[in-house]
Amino acid sequence: MSERPPLATGATGTATLVVGEDDLASRLTLDPRDTFPPVFATTRMIGLMELAAAAAMRGVLGPGELSVGVEVAVRHSAPTPPGARVTATARFTGMSDKLYAFEVVAEDEAGEVGRGVHHRAVITAERLVAGSRKRRPAG
Repeated sequence: MSERPPLATGATGTATLVVGEDDLASRLTLDPRDTFPPVFATTRMIGLMELAAAAAMRGVLGPGELSVGVEVAVRHSAPTPPGARVTATARFTGMSDKLYAFEVVAEDEAGEVGRGVHHRAVITAERLVAGSRKRRPAG
């Protein structure tokens, strides 16, 4: 395997979406006793932050490789209504052992809605899928 090109400290990636019905916390209910408000879900914000970090890493991936999220620590600090545009930005801050570390920020038209740190690893898709098969229940 050839040596991976470095990711420059400060390199960024972004991901943007317009908050739709499927992005709302109110859509996350698994139990009818749970109710959540019709605002941008924290899980969707985290996903958008991960997509931004993955975008920043595209240039360091080789054939058959992908980046996967392994750790997220964020604070969701403001609600975002349906129809608003949210942009996540991930800024590479350096390596933490073999993990790529990012500062992640999400903003809507009114300002910041979330901030935190995120770590990603590089893995082959084949290895990831093989590992998931081992976790499937027998039978």
